[in-house]
Amino acid sequence: MAMVREITFAQAINEALDYEMSKDEKVIIMGEDVGRYGGIFGATAGLYEKYGPERVRDTPISEAGFIGAAIGAAATGLLRPVVELMFIDFLGVTFDQIFNQAAKMRYMFGGKAKIPMVLRTTCGAGFAAAAQHSQSLHALFVHVPGLKVVMPSTPYDAKGLLISSIEDDDPVIFIEHKGLYGIKGPVPEEPYTIPLGEADVKKEGKDVTIVATAAMVHKALEAAKKLEEEGISVEVVDPRTLVPLDVDTIVNSIKKTGRLVVVDEGYPRCSFATDIAAIAASKAFEYLKAPVKLVTPPATPIPFSPALEKEWIPSAEKIEKAVKEIL
Repeated sequence: MAMVREITFAQAINEALDYEMSKDEKVIIMGEDVGRYGGIFGATAGLYEKYGPERVRDTPISEAGFIGAAIGAAATGLLRPVVELMFIDFLGVTFDQIFNQAAKMRYMFGGKAKIPMVLRTTCGAGFAAAAQHSQSLHALFVHVPGLKVVMPSTPYDAKGLLISSIEDDDPVIFIEHKGLYGIKGPVPEEPYTIPLGEADVKKEGKDVTIVATAAMVHKALEAAKKLEEEGISVEVVDPRTLVPLDVDTIVNSIKKTGRLVVVDEGYPRCSFATDIAAIAASKAFEYLKAPVKLVTPPATPIPFSPALEKEWIPSAEKIEKAVKEIL
């Protein structure tokens, strides 16, 4: 049997982009530094040389302009743009384009217009990049109907989900945590898809369910490993796509364990974590043996100081503590 090679998360993203561009000439890439520079995290490396400046377009520093252009290009049906918003923090200058145009066009035109566009962006703290380059604002996208929201945690999931996202006829917000680009994992060389709306149980367990997103999946697995040594069996569920959300997998896990901890790097109020807690309360309340615990950062801007930032980000230790509290 052939060995599956291990590649980084960034390489997995690159392979998905390369495959889709080679398969369909409608697929183009747009964004700041995605061309000659290969993307600030290396995710588009080599694609400019292979496909040229028509299909890999470096844009001016005007997110509203180039994201609006990508939405228009997708609406014509002539192109399937993959557009990069370098940091999710700059979402504010593109609110109208994403929330009022991309998200609503198909609905407002009675299904006659499709917006086959992927918006790739990065989230996550841990790099002393301060309060304007470190946020995880995925809940804002989840809140608005008409957008699909994807948040992979492994190289395998990144490749399969990005291929599915580019082939989808709706606007997909594809969020990559900066702390994951360098992690390695087994990824098949051949293309494959992972359906949007299917969660993955990263670890089976029977005492407590942890629902975690992106980099927090790895912190949850780290906590689960330590708790295992103390005889506590933890199940770790990774939603992978926040919209559509695989509610059944989450609810079934809660029914099995009777306890829920939600770990997410977004701000705590009106967040993805509170959304999962609400689902647990409305769909699995009678199975809960303890209150739901949320492990999130505090509701403050992200500190620049590395020591303070480390304290701000949810840790494996905080997850362990939450699990023990509900046990």
